[in-house]
Amino acid sequence: MSAPRYPIVERTIRGEHPIHTSVLTQRALPPSSRPPSPGRTPLPSRPASPTIQPTGPTSITQIAHSSSKRPKRRAPKNQHAQVAIDQFWARFTAPTPGKPFTLLPDNAHAARAHSATQLPSSKTALASYSEARAACAAKVRKIVRECRRLNIKYRDPHFDIEDDFRKWMGKERAYSDCLMGLNEIREDLRPASVKRVEDIFEEPCFFIDGATANDVRQGKEGDCWFMSALCTLSNKEGLIQRVCVERDEQVGVYGFVFHRDGEWMSEVIDDKLYLIKEDFDDSTLERNRWLELQNRTMPADEWKSVMQTGSRALYFAQCENQNETWLPLLEKAYAKAHGDFSALESGFVGEGIEDLTGGVTTELFSTDILDKDKFWREELMNVNKQFLFGCGQMNGAYGSRSGIIEKHAYSIMEAREINGQRLVKLRNPWGSGGEWQGAWSDGSAEWTPEWMTLLDHKFGDDGVFWIAYKDLLRNYQHFDRTRLFGPEWTITQQWTSVEVPWTVDYLDTKFKVTIPKAGPVVIVLSQLDDRYFRGLEGKYDFHLQFRLHKDDEEEYIVRSNAAYYMKRSISTELDLEPGIYWVLLKITAKRYPEAATVEDVIEKTCQFRREKLLQVGLSYDMAHAKGNFLELETEKVRQAKQERRKRRIEMAKKMHDARTKEHKKRKLRALKMDLKKSEKMMKKMVAEADRRAQEETYEAAAKLEEFKIRDTNGVEGGPVRQPRRDTLNGNGRQGRSESPMRVPVARRDTLTVEPPRTTSLPVTGRHAPDIRVQRASIASGGKLTLSDISDDDLDWDSELDAPSDSEDDQPTQPFRQSSALCNSCGRDDGNDNGNDNDEDEFEKDPWNAVCVVGLRVYAENQEVDISVHRGEDLHEEDEQKRLDVDDASKDAVEAMRTPMNSPITPQVRNRGFSGLDALLRMAET
Repeated sequence: MSAPRYPIVERTIRGEHPIHTSVLTQRALPPSSRPPSPGRTPLPSRPASPTIQPTGPTSITQIAHSSSKRPKRRAPKNQHAQVAIDQFWARFTAPTPGKPFTLLPDNAHAARAHSATQLPSSKTALASYSEARAACAAKVRKIVRECRRLNIKYRDPHFDIEDDFRKWMGKERAYSDCLMGLNEIREDLRPASVKRVEDIFEEPCFFIDGATANDVRQGKEGDCWFMSALCTLSNKEGLIQRVCVERDEQVGVYGFVFHRDGEWMSEVIDDKLYLIKEDFDDSTLERNRWLELQNRTMPADEWKSVMQTGSRALYFAQCENQNETWLPLLEKAYAKAHGDFSALESGFVGEGIEDLTGGVTTELFSTDILDKDKFWREELMNVNKQFLFGCGQMNGAYGSRSGIIEKHAYSIMEAREINGQRLVKLRNPWGSGGEWQGAWSDGSAEWTPEWMTLLDHKFGDDGVFWIAYKDLLRNYQHFDRTRLFGPEWTITQQWTSVEVPWTVDYLDTKFKVTIPKAGPVVIVLSQLDDRYFRGLEGKYDFHLQFRLHKDDEEEYIVRSNAAYYMKRSISTELDLEPGIYWVLLKITAKRYPEAATVEDVIEKTCQFRREKLLQVGLSYDMAHAKGNFLELETEKVRQAKQERRKRRIEMAKKMHDARTKEHKKRKLRALKMDLKKSEKMMKKMVAEADRRAQEETYEAAAKLEEFKIRDTNGVEGGPVRQPRRDTLNGNGRQGRSESPMRVPVARRDTLTVEPPRTTSLPVTGRHAPDIRVQRASIASGGKLTLSDISDDDLDWDSELDAPSDSEDDQPTQPFRQSSALCNSCGRDDGNDNGNDNDEDEFEKDPWNAVCVVGLRVYAENQEVDISVHRGEDLHEEDEQKRLDVDDASKDAVEAMRTPMNSPITPQVRNRGFSGLDALLRMAET
């Protein structure tokens, strides 16, 4: 069994630094398709972009030093912790999530494919295959007529390996479009020449005694999973012939059909194949060695006869018979369907069987089988009938265990139970080696002439061996079981695209399935097969799950079988009664930060790999046409219009709060300025009063002293005292005084000061009737400003929603104001001026995961209806259905929904409430 191999470069987790394997222990790599041959380096199934390379070993000191230089985002002052968390997640997720669904400009083919996939398709399994077979046969016949009219052999212009090989070997370009993917440069695939079938085989024949498992021999490509799938198909008569539809060996044109993303497709190829050895005239070192041998009358002909003749001369897959051609041509057609031979590197037997039969594969682990006797009776004993099986040893690291090769795919060919012995026949697609060395292996003590006759077995190094059932379960952990469908089964499918959040939960988008009558049903949830557009996968991998509910029942019926290695699809089989069912989706997205985005790949390859980009881009566009992105864009526009007033009201409320605070600040500022003016005036008046009082006191004291002198020097009887005219009366004016000895003094506390004028500002109420606003105008560039808010937008739903008049009130959600508003308000947003334009790593590359998923329903003798329903169509009770029964949070959520009669103490409140409850508790306070 083979799984996609990942790059040796360490994946970087969000928020962490890449650490070289020389510093930390390198993580165990996932299983790959086969052990690397000498001189070969295992390649990843998702090769990294050649323009994005690791910079080499990085020490812990360098990581700490680099992290210390990263600009840190300063949190606003007086900001609640929950608000900071909300702001982080707002930056973490892309504000407008989405993925490109059309790469090529003016792609009319993708537009037509999009129109054809708007409605769910429902066909029988036989009808879907028959349409593709008829289309493929028509293509081949048309090519044959054209070639015979021009008297030329067929040359495939879209997969011309000869011209591509000539340009590559002639150093015209450093890559091969037929051998290498869009975003990779490989050096391990190095065929030496290209020739037609008639130049390779002496008596070429497509089938010799039919297609059998013994025909299969794996070549230089690491596609043991595909070779094992072909071995498995050859055990059931007619399956290989269903794939090889039409051919004309004289013209050199061959037609094949494959199953892709729920539909059958056709491929047409010519008869050119890669060879291991170059031509005699092109060889250098080996030709000199060849000429060193004596008695060679015709060295060039002898070279061709030995080095470039028969199946053994082929670089890739080859048949055991030296003149049989079906296997290398089928492998070439499969490589063309995926873009190049490099795309066949690594895979699973079940995926290959699905592509060749249109069946449904389920991933099984031997440790998860509940009833092993039932598994033997109902499944393994039906091999080559109702099911096809592949298996693999998934542990280890490209070694062998008791002769079984680790991380390698085997095909299960037969299961027999004789005299109480349960035996299983397996085959290694290499055609030799890798055989079991335990009980019932070739040459073991269990074999007797009677058993040799009963099992029709012969010893030999042919890759075929028998193994006991208990040893099979002990030594093979992974099984691929593929169910086959007959003409009585109907297939209904519907595709859509969903935004996958960082959190892992059941999505708002779900499928509605209507079953008209009772019967067996197979439900399959799949995503696009990215093997067809390698290099344009993007940064995300997706792992699918789903759950089936009946319309009137709260508990779910069944969950999909978990997928550990195979991520392309998941399925479940069951019998359903008539009714309406809902399929809830759970998708886990895994991000690879160092992987190249689709935009980056297009920008870097559109110049020097134009033909390859056109080929892979067209495959990408045709696949993503299933996602109904155009309908989603229309729906998003409609939702945007519905939410526009809500956003305007929220913005109006925020600006209303800011305007209210601005009025208050202006009023307070005016009052403070008037108070300062009053204080200044008061000080000035008091100083003037003190000065005048002091002058009058000095003047009164002087006059009193003069009076005393005149009184002392007076005559007898003395002069008659005249009233003083300069005395002050109680009003502070000169006049008569009743007592000549009384000298009143001006008092500070008797001064009357005119109160200062205060600046009166209109005090607005909650709805701010004096704020006149208008709709956003064209002159403002469509941006909402304070003057663009309508009074209608200030009608709050409740008193809690309305802005408060308290000066201490803060907006519940922070918002960005214009610089002019912030400057006029004197508001400190808490951001350092030097870091205003700095974006953190999440804002530069936010979370943006979008997955195209499709639901296929196989039903026996009935047509099923499937429709897509999104968030606005969900019922309220669906919120409770979101959690699985074995989810640890399910009981906690149900307990929170249940009303509690007992009072909550502060200790319990602090210990058991979530962050949302804390905010509500703060609001109540």
